[in-house]
Amino acid sequence: MVSLQFPTPEFEIERRGGKPYIFDSIRKAWLLLTPEEWVRQNMVAYLVKTLRYPKQLVAVEREILVNNLKKRFDILVYDSNHQPWMLIECKEEKIQLSEDVLQQLLRYHIAVPVSWLVITTGVETLVWKKENASLVLTESFPDWNA
Repeated sequence: MVSLQFPTPEFEIERRGGKPYIFDSIRKAWLLLTPEEWVRQNMVAYLVKTLRYPKQLVAVEREILVNNLKKRFDILVYDSNHQPWMLIECKEEKIQLSEDVLQQLLRYHIAVPVSWLVITTGVETLVWKKENASLVLTESFPDWNA
């Protein structure tokens, strides 16, 4: 298990029709602030501000085809050669990280092969490095040096 310390939130949040919306600086759009979106936005902030991954190499909620079905990954980080490097699945805090969550991420991994796989609720985070045909659970995120 990896312990995350999210940076102090500096998000733009506004209310519309009585509901909170958050500005996504990656997608350049206002989004309904759901519990999962809160985890996703904090995860992006952690990657960019804490780990210093280049913001321009982070993609959020893009559509992919998985077995001819349209799906959306949460976060994809590209390496310096613009190749997929790390795939992250975010769940709201009350969701238990389980085999089902990992299997969801692995289905996305079929369409978007990467070296690093992450599942997180913001409170619990698991990080794997792909080595040959195996996944090795690690205790930290990789340094940005791709």
